Amino acid sequence: MDPPGADNPPPAPAISDRVLIGGTVAPVTLTADGSLVWPGGRHRSLSLEEEVLGVDAEGPRIRIKALVDDGAGDRACWAGSKGGGGGLVRKDVVFEPLSEESRRLWCDKLRGCLDSLDRPKKLFILLNPFGGKKLAPKTLANVVKPLLEDAGIQFDIQGLSFTSCLLIAHAKFFTAISETQHQFHAKEVARSLDLSKYDGIVCVSGDGILVEVVNGLLEREDWEAAIKVPIGMVPAGTGNGMVKSLLDSVGEPCTASYATLAIIRGHKKSLDVATIKQGDAKFFSILMLSWGLVADIDIESEKYRWMGSARLDFYALQRILHLRRYSGRISFVPAPGYETHGEPTSYSGNFGGKDIVFEKSEGSSAKVEGQGYQGPDVKLEELSWRSIDGPFVSIWLHNVPWGGEDIMAAPDAKENKVISQSVCKVHIFTSSYSYKQHHHILWAEHKGSTIKKCRYFIRQLR
Repeated sequence: MDPPGADNPPPAPAISDRVLIGGTVAPVTLTADGSLVWPGGRHRSLSLEEEVLGVDAEGPRIRIKALVDDGAGDRACWAGSKGGGGGLVRKDVVFEPLSEESRRLWCDKLRGCLDSLDRPKKLFILLNPFGGKKLAPKTLANVVKPLLEDAGIQFDIQGLSFTSCLLIAHAKFFTAISETQHQFHAKEVARSLDLSKYDGIVCVSGDGILVEVVNGLLEREDWEAAIKVPIGMVPAGTGNGMVKSLLDSVGEPCTASYATLAIIRGHKKSLDVATIKQGDAKFFSILMLSWGLVADIDIESEKYRWMGSARLDFYALQRILHLRRYSGRISFVPAPGYETHGEPTSYSGNFGGKDIVFEKSEGSSAKVEGQGYQGPDVKLEELSWRSIDGPFVSIWLHNVPWGGEDIMAAPDAKENKVISQSVCKVHIFTSSYSYKQHHHILWAEHKGSTIKKCRYFIRQLR
């Protein structure tokens, strides 16, 4: 009988040599799959793709900068340790090859392996210092900036605040922070930014800045190329539903350090974009759309912004105890398997200025009538529509599972899955309701109602 693992032999070494590490001469190996391995004990290895930030040559020594899970505390030969926050710790491995030729070979192999991972080289960072509990500047200074510098990633920062212009010079990095005094600045920046200078845009903020950036990119003349620029999120606002959804999908917690590490790794995931029209106004969404209770909570709790994300829980309780009801009709094109929900209806196209049309992007885009993306090229009148009449307490449409860090409102809205492609999840709460606890938030829900999936959606007021 073959021994265990005989069918899966360990990867061949890309380089293996005896070096001075931890005060002793021992063999160190870089395998073909990008693992750095040294002898003795447990967990004496590093994954270049998942854990290594960067590599520096310091005279005869080589320093490997890593961000590892706290559980890796028993690894030997760590040269230093700094907390990265959220279960990750900054640690270094330092070793000294026994010859100059060996040192050059090690540097070439290690850097070549990192370069092959297609990581970003330069990023544009948007900072919202007033989001949530106003911790974004601290998050940037203590977590994001040090990790990007350790990874050798250059960056420019655009601050969104109400103070004067500030200039920062730091070692090899020069950062300009230009700050403004008006709303939708992030949208304007994204619309005019020279994207050829950057490998991606990073939002150190909540979900609001992300939405502005997406709208700005889609309003550009070169929107088809602009929307392909990766957008990274670091949680630093009241609502962090997008970054929570992305990190949770790979089993990682929603923290600044995990989010920054994902950005450094260069991992990407595609998402649908929804086109929303109300009268002559048009905007785009990749997270959610709400009407009624949830919208009231989000907008009216702004006066409690000093509470951070707790303001949503606090004001939700107030609104639930004094529920409002909204008259209207919602029309939708159901996803496969949901064709029996609601009553059959037809698309007339005769909607007032307050009615909202929600279209998920699929297929080709509409012909360009003006600058930017005009929405999907779909004949709505040819689709099979259904409708539900109010009164309603709330309507909540979701593109991703999490509406916030502690609200999984649409657990089946998985990103980038063929079965749910171009489908959004809808919560419909009507005036007949019961109470239940759901991820630390108390919701009023229609008795017997279900979460529905649809491709197109219209809300009409009455």
